[in-house]
Amino acid sequence: MLLRFQVTNHASLLEEQELSLVATDHHSERAEARVPGGELRAVPVATVYGTNASGKSNVIDALDWMRSAVLTSFRRWDPRGGVPRRPFALRSAASSYPSSFAVDFVVAGVRHQFGFSVDDDRVTEEWLYYYPEGHRRRLYERGADDKVLFGRWLTGRRKLIAELLRPNSLYLSVAAAQGHEQLREVFRWFGDGLRMATDRDFPQRLDHTVRLCLADGAEHTAESAMALLRFADLGVSGLEIKEQDAAAREEHERITRALRDALGDKVRIQHDHGKRVRVEHRTADGVFPLDLVYESSGTRTWIGLIGPVITTLAEGGVLCVDELDARLHPYLVDALVGVFQSPETNRAGAQLVFSTHEAALLGRNVRTELFRDQVWFTEKDPHTLATRLFPMTEFSVRDSADNLEKRYLGGRYGAVPHLDDEVLRDIAAAILRGGGSEAGQAAEADKGRATGAA
Repeated sequence: MLLRFQVTNHASLLEEQELSLVATDHHSERAEARVPGGELRAVPVATVYGTNASGKSNVIDALDWMRSAVLTSFRRWDPRGGVPRRPFALRSAASSYPSSFAVDFVVAGVRHQFGFSVDDDRVTEEWLYYYPEGHRRRLYERGADDKVLFGRWLTGRRKLIAELLRPNSLYLSVAAAQGHEQLREVFRWFGDGLRMATDRDFPQRLDHTVRLCLADGAEHTAESAMALLRFADLGVSGLEIKEQDAAAREEHERITRALRDALGDKVRIQHDHGKRVRVEHRTADGVFPLDLVYESSGTRTWIGLIGPVITTLAEGGVLCVDELDARLHPYLVDALVGVFQSPETNRAGAQLVFSTHEAALLGRNVRTELFRDQVWFTEKDPHTLATRLFPMTEFSVRDSADNLEKRYLGGRYGAVPHLDDEVLRDIAAAILRGGGSEAGQAAEADKGRATGAA
């Protein structure tokens, strides 16, 4: 269960920005989960709206980067030093400012807070607290000198782990690698409880779907995957999954060796699950399998989501999806959001966090109603070009009474593009006068006028 996420100085997220999944209002028709040790409730769905290049994807990317840092800083970051971060670049001396990440979450029935700060060279601070019986207790705190202060509630080989700590690795990552029981549960939350779905990880998500379909002794899981595949009404009757032939495997291994020889060990090769996946289509003449490459982008997107969606709903945890509406029909997006929102289908406290452009999800012609404490916006500051993340609860909104879609598209909440129709008229006039080159000159001239006015 994710309660809050805070980030500073990552990509376009310059000042501290917070995404909260804590309910401000109670709605019995959504799958709210009570936070242990208090009266707080967590919402099952949170969505981030914004224009192109407003930074909404960077909110998801920041969570993804934090997750990756926890899982890989000790095993994969260069032991010789350095942190592969991406700070806000549109200011002087950008590398001199640290980047900070913090999450408030629940693991093993106890609320935890974990966070850290990094610069280009090292981890400058790191902390972990937990709340047994609702009271905050320190597990450990780490300073810029790499000295770690332990709370008496942290047991195990904590000092030995501190001796193995590198300046550019997280204490939590080292502890998990050394098999520390207490901290391994927290580490495991980042691996199994926080799942990502972006364009970069499609092969891993496809592998996840394939593993569910082939899982031994889990017929209900395979059935759920097939049901979700057919639910999308893509004209698909099933998946054909076969072992890759020996020639294909050898070719993949040959290419991998060649890339590693040319580029070194730092090159990352996509995992080959060794399976050939084809999509089956049933017609009056029989069943015909097609390779994934011949399927629509929407079909591939949906297949790549099936594994993470089913696992998250079954086991709980958080699924973060960048641009959920990309390549999927609004009805399908609406239905998927509804599965997480409904107490009937979401019984394990699963959460869905996603960015989107799809304003119809805020309208009255949807199956799933999102409430004001589930909607967030991103907007660029006109002076710094940094992203501001803010909730709909900053505005006066009446759930179920106001037409949120109409208000959003009308600019009531911001986070919509400001389009200058005069530019389009100039371009159209230039095209009529003499072609594309003059249209380009007109656009450049208008850009120059806008810059001068600013």
